[in-house]
Amino acid sequence: MSANGSLDDASADVKALVKDAQSLLTAAAALTGNKADELRERGMQMLDVALGKAGKVQGQAVVKGKELAHATDVYVKDNPWRTVAVAAGVGLLLGVILGRK
Repeated sequence: MSANGSLDDASADVKALVKDAQSLLTAAAALTGNKADELRERGMQMLDVALGKAGKVQGQAVVKGKELAHATDVYVKDNPWRTVAVAAGVGLLLGVILGRK
């Protein structure tokens, strides 16, 4: 659960950074001169930070996905008949639900 929470927090941080950068770049578009250049530079820095965080979150998600896939693989190899029974039960349940419509 902590991995999901940290992914959600990072996602919210990235969204906030992108929103702030968009605001700065919009304000810079209305200005000219040194102030506009400063605002554009700050906006670009914020976007770079957001992209860095997004890359980190993506990396964490890939690692977590690989861990879950490995755990599932181990479970299926250790319990093949139980897995077949669960898959058959889910298939039967879906067949009944879809067959009623």
